[in-house]
Amino acid sequence: MNGMTRRELLAAAATASAGAFLLPTPARAREAVTLVAASRGAAYDIKVYNAHEWATVRLLVDYIIPKDARSGAATDAAVPEFMDTMLDLDPTMRPANRGGLAWLDHQSRERFGQNFVDASDTQRRQLLDLLAWPARAPKELSAGVAWFSSFRALTASGFFTSEMGVNDLGYEGNTPVMEWHGCPPEALARLGVRYP
Repeated sequence: MNGMTRRELLAAAATASAGAFLLPTPARAREAVTLVAASRGAAYDIKVYNAHEWATVRLLVDYIIPKDARSGAATDAAVPEFMDTMLDLDPTMRPANRGGLAWLDHQSRERFGQNFVDASDTQRRQLLDLLAWPARAPKELSAGVAWFSSFRALTASGFFTSEMGVNDLGYEGNTPVMEWHGCPPEALARLGVRYP
């Protein structure tokens, strides 16, 4: 990846932006979740990503969903395994996903002289801050912003369909609600909604 030519970079940016919004169908996501859950406890065999991409994905998903007081980070929820499995199940997602990773490395090398995984935490955050807020992003980064939005959505899909993510949401499943009192007054006040 370090020796990427301008032509290869442009191709990566084009595929990243052209396929940026390729997200899994619900059926593919369920299939990926099932396959990843079945492999828990065993060493994961990477199917699509190369070693460098795998390291980048593992780092990047934890910037998107870090560990907090409620639950673990995206890697704790096997999000990289989910993503790799999705790319294995749906090869049409590969060019945009992998092209975006190459684009991210190129941007990091242009700014900091090293790939994203080798940059400092401060440098990584600086680059991600340029991509994370589409309305504020420089126009020349629009392809990367589109890719990052797609990557972030895939990260969230992987996390919130995992057991950890479902628990993080507090989802109770098919639990009957015996009595409904409506939206709590403090939530209505926070939203600026008045209800008699």
